[in-house]
Amino acid sequence: MIKPADIRAKRILISPLNWGMGHVSRCIGIIHQLVVQGNEVFIACDEDQRAVFSEYFDNVTFVQHTGYPFHFGGKGNFGWDLLVRSNSLRKRLKQEREEVKQYVKEYKIDLVLSDHRYGFISGDVPSIFITHQVNLPVKWFEKGVGVLHTKLMKRFGFVWVLDDEKSTLAGKLSENCPDNGCYVGYYSRFSIYSDEVEKEYDNVLVASGPHVYAQELIHYFLDRQDQFNNLIVVHSSSMKLPEGITEVSGSWKEKDLVIRKAQRLISRSGYSTLMDCQYLGTEGSFIPTKGQAEQEYLAKRWGK
Repeated sequence: MIKPADIRAKRILISPLNWGMGHVSRCIGIIHQLVVQGNEVFIACDEDQRAVFSEYFDNVTFVQHTGYPFHFGGKGNFGWDLLVRSNSLRKRLKQEREEVKQYVKEYKIDLVLSDHRYGFISGDVPSIFITHQVNLPVKWFEKGVGVLHTKLMKRFGFVWVLDDEKSTLAGKLSENCPDNGCYVGYYSRFSIYSDEVEKEYDNVLVASGPHVYAQELIHYFLDRQDQFNNLIVVHSSSMKLPEGITEVSGSWKEKDLVIRKAQRLISRSGYSTLMDCQYLGTEGSFIPTKGQAEQEYLAKRWGK
């Protein structure tokens, strides 16, 4: 079984899923460890992802790589949003396998890492699937999706599960590690920082994820801002806030500093954010994205 700490002096190709930026965020922690261990890292990503990675790494090679054709309507109908694009998704997965084959040959890759991209797999070198969801939180009528997820994971040589052996953080989502898998613990981009900062902000609202849902979260809390002392909103520059709200919308590293100084983070209940709170020792208040079963489960689990 290959574990992160075992990988040294290799040429590694990694690619994160392009659904929001949570996968990019946690990959920063993984890439940081691999670079420190003397590996040469190649990141296959789109332009938006590259802009973020470039803030943290100047010693990696970027490979232009198209994301999956996601588009969310903003009504919480995730299953429907994915279903109407199922044909284009299947086509993209098939194309992606061919592209990875070329990348491995061109860059003389030793190991392929896929953060929840089913098509990012090689038949020529070991390939590892990175996830916290061994089990998808699907309803009974979506059972086929869970079966397909398991089938596609088994195509990889190894599976890294981002949790501990007790499934402490992800609960039922990470239980029953597959035979070709292992628990590798939590990964946060904040692991790259070695300096200490004091917690000086009472409440920091992090508006992340697909634009329509990030804007929705901002509106939700602006209607309730009197319940939160000294609220600071961290968001992308595309968000619109009324005057008088303290906001930070600069680089990721600028926003990192504010988040590190937060007494409490208010955010969607994405798993990468949970890992960040765990790493930082920060209290969290989580509001799930409507219709996203994973976030609804995690928000309920950690709402206590």
